[in-house]
Amino acid sequence: MTDAPHLSNETPEGDWGDRMEQSVLDAAVRLAPALGWNSRMTRKACAENGLSPGDEELLLPNGARDLAALLSRRHDDRALAVLAGVDAKSLKMRERIARAVSARMEAGAADLDATRRCAAFLALPTNADLGLKLAWESADHLWHWAGDTATDWNHYSKRAILSGILIPALTMRWFDGREAAEAFVAARIENVMSFEKWKAGKDFDAPLRKVTDVLGRMRYGAKTR
Repeated sequence: MTDAPHLSNETPEGDWGDRMEQSVLDAAVRLAPALGWNSRMTRKACAENGLSPGDEELLLPNGARDLAALLSRRHDDRALAVLAGVDAKSLKMRERIARAVSARMEAGAADLDATRRCAAFLALPTNADLGLKLAWESADHLWHWAGDTATDWNHYSKRAILSGILIPALTMRWFDGREAAEAFVAARIENVMSFEKWKAGKDFDAPLRKVTDVLGRMRYGAKTR
């Protein structure tokens, strides 16, 4: 293997593998608009960094899928760096989520042409599992920034809901522009908040209690007062 080449400003300090991953990703972002997000692009990005096919297999065993994950996580980090300058506690929860999603969209838009290619790659049926995993990761980061501390089933439901907003929102941002994506996010957040408000006034355990009461009466008879 060769020594790591000069790295971009976004490359974090770390061991050789971490630094080389980011350097190969820099090359991938530059090459993807012309080559697409695929094995050919991955090989060329690795070759530009002096990596042999064997080195590539060690560094990126899943090839373009590994690079897609690295790009998504770079965009997560970029969004969180922007959000670090925002006082989340000064915002209402819906404003926090809107701000967080917007930051994540713009983080990816900074590499727009490459991000479009990567999005098309993740949309393939063989890569749908990875796309869902990365959306969940992004949602988790954004909820943590927003101040979510839930550890019960709400932890998972919140991330599932936000993932369901993020995936189409990011796609709209890449292909339809910022205005359309921001409008979509605002509408979806309003839908979610309306549902939560409706849900808060409902007693979803009531049917179960009724069934339990009926079964109890059948088994033990009516209660005496």
